[in-house]
Amino acid sequence: MEELIGTIVKALVDHPDEVHIEKVENNHSITYQLKVHGDDMGKVIGKQGRIAKSIRTVINAAGTNEKKKINLEIV
Repeated sequence: MEELIGTIVKALVDHPDEVHIEKVENNHSITYQLKVHGDDMGKVIGKQGRIAKSIRTVINAAGTNEKKKINLEIV
């Protein structure tokens, strides 16, 4: 899943070297913490959060075989 998120985000940003994804897992959910360069934050979030919502939709669809809720935090 980290590879999928990385592929999507690196295509959007100007500083793909500074894209870092950390996985935090507990009993009921998996949270991916996405860290990008400060200048790229707006590109990842998009107008009114549309791009971030789209990324979340894709990872939720890709993670349907997981029995846990999947979250994406943009830090």
